[in-house]
Amino acid sequence: MGKNAHKLYYPMRHSIESILPIVDEFVVVLGNSDEDDLTKQEVEAIGDSKIRIIETVWDIEKYPRGMEHAHQTDLARQECTGDWLFYLQSDEVVHEKDLETIRNRCRELLEEPEVEGLLFKYLHFWGDYDHIQDSHCWYRNEIRIIRNDPEIHSWESAQSFRRIPQFDGVNYRQQEGTYKLKVARVNAEIYHYGWVRPPSVMQEKIKAFSINHKGVKKVAEQVALHRYDAIYDYGNLSGLTRFQGTHPAVMNPWIAKFNWREQLRFKGPARSLNPLKSKHDKPRYRLVSWIEKHLLGGRRLGEFKNYILVRD
Repeated sequence: MGKNAHKLYYPMRHSIESILPIVDEFVVVLGNSDEDDLTKQEVEAIGDSKIRIIETVWDIEKYPRGMEHAHQTDLARQECTGDWLFYLQSDEVVHEKDLETIRNRCRELLEEPEVEGLLFKYLHFWGDYDHIQDSHCWYRNEIRIIRNDPEIHSWESAQSFRRIPQFDGVNYRQQEGTYKLKVARVNAEIYHYGWVRPPSVMQEKIKAFSINHKGVKKVAEQVALHRYDAIYDYGNLSGLTRFQGTHPAVMNPWIAKFNWREQLRFKGPARSLNPLKSKHDKPRYRLVSWIEKHLLGGRRLGEFKNYILVRD
């Protein structure tokens, strides 16, 4: 699912390519992008008969507060025909080392109807391809494979899923009458690259994302206050966890384009200098993260889990 994905520096093509070897079909939902966006051409260039593109028009008035993301995800879900549905966002990639593990886990649990989804671990890259955000504000696990069940829907702004019987097809943020999915772990990771972009493009991505969540009028007010004028500041990366592994091979051409190191900071204030602060920059959450890392051995305080774990 995406809109202006290529223009906003989403590695959508590489995301698709990462799981093509283990899927029978791949449904791509593309929103009404700008004329200068090349997302459709990039997806078509993959040249795989498994891929089917569904073109849509986004309606953020009908689906405000990020719910259009969930709506678009549901449109893709409705087009799928398999027993298990593998959902990847346009900035999420799977490592080739995990493909067989994922396939085997799906086979193992196929005849266990209690398991409604599979839970993946997450790596959230930040600023470049060498640093990871693992503070209190960043989710460590999320559902990315679900049963092909018409009662299971994308939820809120499409980060996850819930069972919603008799869903009205509009209110993706409803709480009442929704049920967390029963899930099993899969020993695999999602490589999340949504916060690795040239700083100038990151500012444009945040603006587009804000429009989907806050509406055109609110973002116009922020633009008038010059909240999006400065080049995005990722903060001091030296205090973040360094990534010690390897990236998915499909990402190599994308990573080779990295050319904004001189715009990153490795000294000075730990917090970003952006007018619009990230949640993890706020003093309260910085304190909570410090306590979790240094006093609690990594255990999270009040961690939200949108799932019920029934199988490790």
